[in-house]
Amino acid sequence: MRTGAAFRGLGDSRSPDRATVLELLFDIVYVFALVRLAGRVADDLTIVRHALLSEAGQTVLFFAAMWMIWSLNSLMASTYDPRRTDIQIVLLATMFGTLVLAVTLPQAFGQRGVIFACAYVLIQVGRPLYLTWALRGHPMREVSARVLSWHAVSGVLWIGGGISGGLGRGVFWTIALTIEIVGAATNWPALMVARARRRAMSEVSYVHLAERYNQFFMIALAEVVLEAGITISFPGFSTLRTITLVAAFVAVVAFWRIYFYHFGPGRDTTASPPGEGMQLSRWASFSLLLIVGGIICTAVGFGQVIEDPNPPIDWALVAIIFGGPVLFLIGRTYLEQLRPAGPRCRILLLGALALVVAAPPMVFLPPIAAVVTAGLILAAIAIADGSAHRRGSETNPPL
Repeated sequence: MRTGAAFRGLGDSRSPDRATVLELLFDIVYVFALVRLAGRVADDLTIVRHALLSEAGQTVLFFAAMWMIWSLNSLMASTYDPRRTDIQIVLLATMFGTLVLAVTLPQAFGQRGVIFACAYVLIQVGRPLYLTWALRGHPMREVSARVLSWHAVSGVLWIGGGISGGLGRGVFWTIALTIEIVGAATNWPALMVARARRRAMSEVSYVHLAERYNQFFMIALAEVVLEAGITISFPGFSTLRTITLVAAFVAVVAFWRIYFYHFGPGRDTTASPPGEGMQLSRWASFSLLLIVGGIICTAVGFGQVIEDPNPPIDWALVAIIFGGPVLFLIGRTYLEQLRPAGPRCRILLLGALALVVAAPPMVFLPPIAAVVTAGLILAAIAIADGSAHRRGSETNPPL
C-alpha cells in the first residue's frame, strides 16, 4: 500500500528551486564527455581536408546525442522531485550509461558502434518507460508516454545503425537523432493529449532548470581552462604560447561576463541577480546547445594555437577560433524569452557579426593574430554589453 502511494506521489511531487548534489555529481560524467568531444574536434582539424566534413558531422552527431540525454534528465529533475529515491536511481543509471557512451565515443563509428547504440537507447527509452509506469493513473503519464513513443521509434534506427556499420550507420543515426530533435522541438506531439502537453509545461520548475543551465555552463567553461592549461604544460611557456594563454583567459572571463550579466528583453535589471532572474525561452535547450558547442570549439581552437603557434594557420582552425564565439553569442541571445516590453538586445548579434567579418583576413596572418583578435573582440563585447546593462553594486551574482 505504501509502495503504491509512493508511485502515485511521483506525479504530485515538485522539484525544489535549487539543484541537488546528485545532479552536480551527474555533471561530473559530462566533464569527461566534453573532454572526449573536444578531443574529437581537435582530431578533426588534423585529418585530410576531403574527410573533414564527414568527421565533423560525426562529432556534431555525438555532441547533440549527449546533449539530448543531459537536457531530458534536467527536464525530468526540474519537473519531479530529484530527492525521491526512484528519481535518484534513474539519474544514477543514466549517469553510468553516459559514462559508457563517453568511453565508447572514439570508436562509436568503428567496432564499438553496437555498444554505443545500445547504451544510448537504454538511457533514452528506459527513462520515459519508467516514468510512464510510475505515473500510471496520473495525467502526467501521457507526457511520458509520448516521449517514450518517439524514442522507441528512434531507438530502432539507433540499433539498426549500430548493427549495419559503414555509411549506413551514419544515415540511420542521423535520421534517429533528427526524429528526437524534432520531437523535443515540438513537445513530442500526439493526438488527443494537447491538455497533457500544457499541463507538463506548467509543472516544470524553470527556476530549477535555469540553475541547472547555469551550472552546466560553468562546467563547459572549465573546458577552455583545461584545454589551454594542459596543452601549455608539456612544451612550457614561450612568448607566443603565453600570449595565447592570456587570450584564452580573456575569452573565459568574457564568456562568463556575457552569460551571467546579459539581460534578456523585458528583464528588470534592478530586481533579482543575473541567473536567478533568467526567464528561459522555449528554445533555451537548443540555445544552450549552441553555447556549450561554441565554448568547446573555442577551447580546441586556442589549444591548437598553444600547441603549434607558428604560421601558417589553416582555414579550418580560423573557423573554429572565430566560429566558437559566434555560436556562443547566438545561443546566449536566444536563451531568454522575448517579451513584449522591449526589443531584443542586438549587442551580442552585432558582436557575432564583428567576429565573422574579422575572420577571413586571419587566414593570411600568424595564428597568434587570430586568437588575440578573437579575445579582444569578446572582451569588447563584454564591456559594451556590461555598459548597456548596468547593475550598480551587483558584481558577483550567485548561481
